[in-house]
Amino acid sequence: MTEVLALKGEKKLLNAWAFYDWANSVYSLVISSAIFPIFYGALFRVANIDKVAVFGFEIARAPLISYVTSAAFVFIAIVTPLVSGIADYLGNKKMFLKFFCYLGALSCAGLYWFSLENIYFGLVCYFFGLVGFWVSFAINNSYLPDIAFPEQQDRISAKGFSLGYIGSVILLLVNLAMVMKPEVFGITDSSATGGDVAEVKAMKYSFVTVGFWWALFSQYTFKHLPNGFKKEGARKNVILNGFLELKGVWGQLTEMPSLKRYLGAFFVYSMAVQTVMLIATYFGEEEIQWGTDSERTTGLIISILVIQIVAVLGASVTAWCSKQFGNIKTLVTINIFWLGLCVYAFFLITPMDFYIAAGLVGLVMGGIQALSRSTYSKFLPDTTDTTSFFSFYDVAEKIGIVIGTLLYGLVAQITGSMRNAIIFLGVFFLVGAFLLTRVEKKPQSKD
Repeated sequence: MTEVLALKGEKKLLNAWAFYDWANSVYSLVISSAIFPIFYGALFRVANIDKVAVFGFEIARAPLISYVTSAAFVFIAIVTPLVSGIADYLGNKKMFLKFFCYLGALSCAGLYWFSLENIYFGLVCYFFGLVGFWVSFAINNSYLPDIAFPEQQDRISAKGFSLGYIGSVILLLVNLAMVMKPEVFGITDSSATGGDVAEVKAMKYSFVTVGFWWALFSQYTFKHLPNGFKKEGARKNVILNGFLELKGVWGQLTEMPSLKRYLGAFFVYSMAVQTVMLIATYFGEEEIQWGTDSERTTGLIISILVIQIVAVLGASVTAWCSKQFGNIKTLVTINIFWLGLCVYAFFLITPMDFYIAAGLVGLVMGGIQALSRSTYSKFLPDTTDTTSFFSFYDVAEKIGIVIGTLLYGLVAQITGSMRNAIIFLGVFFLVGAFLLTRVEKKPQSKD
């Protein structure tokens, strides 16, 4: 007997959509934010080098990972509209959601073989882990107007981020136990025979657990989400249709000044938000006076845990504030808060300084992402072509990340300080807050 899918607005469908955050957020925490940056730094410290020969150049560890990240986001910005156009014609964006989910999960598992001797394979896995996460995240975002009514979108968007934080913290706690007490998990030290120390082995195993978690828990989402809307009419330019639709969305923005202004503001401040989130652990790993390597590992993971735990509260508080004061006013306030955080980060020295910064970041990190997503959804016109509009949103975000990470790397390289680069990012929050004040104060609801 064929199961009948839940209708728009029904609890089961909303929960299934939000649960994908539970599945894939382990990537953004364990790989992007916590274990991998520590693992990456440890590889260079153990080898007692700061540069590696790759792509025909001697590149320092921080710029190398920054450049690969930028390249990945260029690829994501190109692939996302391609997928959008094809998905619209096939009427099966869930198929693409599955593909990029599994691509990301397998790439995470592949990081187990990341080493300086095997640097190209490792960087490829890192590259496609980013691609799998962000493209599948974009596709899942595009479902929001399809599965939730406008009055439900702030709440379910915040719930998704909260589920993501809770799930990722659970796995990170397991991974933390593996790293700190590897013998309990049967992970032994094989450095005497040319292998890895137990802690590094445990980090590698944690990458495999991320891939397994991501692929396993996404099944609930896949079971209940609809395939998507099939676009009617002649099927021309299927491959390039996504780019043509982006051009079409850009043309429609002239008739929607509030949406156009909001996207401009989002592009600017999201550039800074995503860059800070991508480099925060690398910053802490290099700039904070931790003491021993063990204290560095423990301190960084504790900091990430603080961010995630506080972020659960932060996303809910942000949703409440948006209901009381309006989305735009709340976003302006959060941007000013981020600006203050950038200034504070310039003066960070001790682990306690970093812990305080972590708590403050957590307070606004999830909130600004969840509210940005739902605010954009509310500004959209009545249409079943949500994939194209969210593709435009995600491409704008990814181009911003490319610019942000490149500028951050250049400022850090030119000035010789990651602290100066953080202050530079603060300017984008200031500009973003100003641009938000030019947007209509309250998104128009779609009846």
